[in-house]
Amino acid sequence: MASIAGGLFVLQRLTSEVLEGETFRFDETILLALRRANDLAVPIGPAWLTHAVDDITSLGGVTVLSLLTGLITIYLLLDRRWPIALFIFSSVLTGWLASTTLKILIARPRPDVVPHLVEVSDLSFPSGHAMVSAVTYLTLGALLARTQRYRSTRIFVMAAGVFLAVIIGLSRIYLGVHYPTDVFAGWCAGAIWALGCWLISKRFVPSRAPGDGLENGSGDGD
Repeated sequence: MASIAGGLFVLQRLTSEVLEGETFRFDETILLALRRANDLAVPIGPAWLTHAVDDITSLGGVTVLSLLTGLITIYLLLDRRWPIALFIFSSVLTGWLASTTLKILIARPRPDVVPHLVEVSDLSFPSGHAMVSAVTYLTLGALLARTQRYRSTRIFVMAAGVFLAVIIGLSRIYLGVHYPTDVFAGWCAGAIWALGCWLISKRFVPSRAPGDGLENGSGDGD
């Protein structure tokens, strides 16, 4: 609860600074540093890096995240873990709705400091890719980790979720379609949402199928 409260405070302060225009110089400096000074349409680094970043950013798109969430939900339903399956689905869906609501309320335009390397049309703050990928991958990681028997696999699942959320957010900055503060806010909001969902699931959602002798993570067998 302290982490959630701290995260909400950071998100509120960051939003306030963005609305007042206090972060623009910081955002502009980073975006310009990622482009060649003689041609702002060309990012720094080799050509293959731009292609790789474009592939990475698609991991935070609606299509990929919808497929991933749907497949994991179906798997858990077939594995007779319907409480956690339904909780994962509803957690991710409401997180996406929260991201859209924040964008509409804050209504920050997309950056025009450098040319965009991919086509975008919606608002900028917070980064939808950063927030939705954090909501999805961290929520999936946290809740799926509860179904794992061994500590090493739980750590790996959570680390993978964090890693994916981070590189997807960074890809949005590299492509010039988000200010860095958009991405920071997306990470913060997504992490808060995922942590809140994890706390709720710990209290109310069983992690094991009924009758398997491991409900709520107690014991490793007979």
